[in-house]
Amino acid sequence: MKKLALAMWFAILGVAHAADERPNILWITSEDNGQQLGCYGDEYADTPNLDRLAERSLRFKTCWSNAPVCAPARTTIISGMYATSLGGQHMRSGVRLPRELKLYPELLREAGYYCTNNSKTDYNFADADAGWDDSGKKASYKNRPDANTPFFAVFNFTVSHESKIRVRPHTPVHDPAGAPIPAYHPDTPEVRRDWAQYYDKLTEMDTLVGKTLDELDQAGLRDSTIIFYYGDHGSGMPRSKRQPFDSGLRVPLLVSIPKKFRHLAPKDYADGEESDRLVGFVDLAPTALSLAGVKSPTSMQGVPFLGRFAGEAKQYLFGYRGRMDERVDMVRSCTDGRYVYLRYFYPDRPYLKHVDYMFQTPTTRVWKELFDAGKLNEAQAKFWKTRPAEELFDLQSDPWEVTNLADRPEYQERVEVMRAAVADWMIQTRDTGLMPEAEMHERVGETSPREYAMGATNASQRWVRLAMSATDVESDLKPRQLVRLSANEDSVIRFWAVRGLALRGEVDALMKLTEDANASVAIAACDGVLASSADDTAKRSVTQRLIELSDVEAVGHFAAVAALNVLDTRAELNAEDRKRISELPRQLRKPPPRVGKYVGRLLDKLAG
Repeated sequence: MKKLALAMWFAILGVAHAADERPNILWITSEDNGQQLGCYGDEYADTPNLDRLAERSLRFKTCWSNAPVCAPARTTIISGMYATSLGGQHMRSGVRLPRELKLYPELLREAGYYCTNNSKTDYNFADADAGWDDSGKKASYKNRPDANTPFFAVFNFTVSHESKIRVRPHTPVHDPAGAPIPAYHPDTPEVRRDWAQYYDKLTEMDTLVGKTLDELDQAGLRDSTIIFYYGDHGSGMPRSKRQPFDSGLRVPLLVSIPKKFRHLAPKDYADGEESDRLVGFVDLAPTALSLAGVKSPTSMQGVPFLGRFAGEAKQYLFGYRGRMDERVDMVRSCTDGRYVYLRYFYPDRPYLKHVDYMFQTPTTRVWKELFDAGKLNEAQAKFWKTRPAEELFDLQSDPWEVTNLADRPEYQERVEVMRAAVADWMIQTRDTGLMPEAEMHERVGETSPREYAMGATNASQRWVRLAMSATDVESDLKPRQLVRLSANEDSVIRFWAVRGLALRGEVDALMKLTEDANASVAIAACDGVLASSADDTAKRSVTQRLIELSDVEAVGHFAAVAALNVLDTRAELNAEDRKRISELPRQLRKPPPRVGKYVGRLLDKLAG
C-alpha cells in the first residue's frame, strides 16, 4: 500500500516513477565541433573515448543545433523554444523572457531532480538565472544532498572552442598534410594547420569526456544514468560556425541508455546503432523532461524523442542566423536530412562578413586575402560574394554545400515545398526576426518579445509573406506595390517594403524614405541608395544621413549598429567623414545587456 501511494503521488506530479526508479541524466557537451569523430566515420579523428561511448549508445545521424553559434543555440536548449520565438536569435543579446515561462532546470527541480551546470550559460536573456541548483566550475552531481536524489548534470568542455584553434605556439599532433579540407576552403599551409589543430583539440576534449565517464563509473552510477553527448554547433572554422548550413548546424549526438531504463528508449534503440530520426536542440529540454516522467509545458516547441512522452518524428529541422556580433543579418534554413534549403533576407550582402572575432583565425584571414587577390576557384570564392535569395543543396552528392540547385528546373518542386515549410514555421512560431532588432526592443518595452509576437498574429503572417516576396526579385511583387506598402503605418511593413525597393534599385522612392521617422526604415532606404546607380550627389547626401543615424545616443544601440554596418559595406568615406565618425559616442551610458562593445568596434573600423 505504501508503494502504491507513493506511485500515485508521483503520478499526480506528472512523474512516472518514484525517485529511486527514475534515471539520472548526464549531458556532456563540447563547444564548436561537428561530427568530426571516429564514431561518425572520420578516419582523421582520434577520439577513442567517444568511440567507446558510441558502442554503448544510439548514434543520431542528423542532429541540428538550430543556431550555428553558442548563445542562440543555448537559448534554444534551455527554453525548449526556438530562439527566434523569444527574440534571442542574435549573437549576443539580452531579452526579457515571458513572465510565465519556466526553463527546464526549474521544471526538473520541481520534479525532485538535483540540477547542476558546469559551467557555461551564455543565454540571450536579460536575466541569466536559469534555475539551477548550482551553476559554476564546481557544480556537480556529486554535491547532491543524498545518494537517493536523482540528478540532472551538465558538463561542458571548452577546449574545442573556436578560440583554441588559433592559440600559438602549438605543435600539431595530427599531421596537417592529412587534414581533410572542405571544398570551400583554399588548400594552404595555414588552413591545413588550423584544421589539424582543430582535430588536436577534439582529441583533448575526448580525453576530458573519458575522465567524466570514468568518474561516473567509479561512483557506481553508470547503470542508473542516461548519458547524452553532443557538440553545441558545427565546427569553429569559418563557414561552419555562424552559418546555418548543415556544416554549421549538424552536431554529434550520442545517447546511452542502460538496460534498467530501456523502456524509455525509442523502438530503434540498440547499442552501437544509428538512428535516422531528425533531432534538433529545441527537442532536448522536452526530452530531458520526458525521461524524468514530466510532460513538457505547452510553451515548449520541441518534441521529445525519448521517454514516456516521446512524440512523432519530424519531417524537417530548422536553422536560423541573426546578427552575428557586430554584423546584421537574417537567414533561415531547413533540412529533411538529405536536402538543405536556405532563405536569405539580405541577399545583397556576402555570406562572410567582417566579424572581428572570426578574423582572428588564420584561415579566415588567408582565405579573404586570396579572394582579394583573385586566387580562389569558384567554390572557394563564392562565400565572399553576395548571395541569391535562396539555395538548395543535396548532401548526398554535395556534402560541402557549394552547388546551388535552387535555380534548376528539376528541383523547383522541392524548393517550393521547403520554402513553404520555412514560411509556415516562421508564422507558426512567431519569428521575431521579422522585426529589425531596434524595432523589436522599441515595440516590446516592458514586456517580452515573445508576448508581443503572440499578440501580433495577423501582423506576423503578413510580415513573413512580405519579407519572403520583397527580398526575392524574381517574385511577382511589383515596385508600385512596394511603394504603396512603404507608406504603411506599420514600420515593419515599411521596412520590408523598403528592402524590396532597395533590391530592385528604385532610387527615387528610396531617397524620399531616407528621412522616414523610423530609424530602421531610414537606414534600409540609405542602404538601397548606396547600393544603386544613384549619382554621387545623392550618395554623398545619404552618407551624411547615415552618419547621423550612427549616433547611438540619438537613435539607440541597435539602430546605430545597423547604420554603421551600411556605412562600412556601402559608403565611400573621405577624411572628413572618418573624423565625424571618430567623434561619435561609443556606447550608451547604460548599454543593452551583453552587446555594449559592438558600436565602438564598428566606429574603430570605420574611423580607420
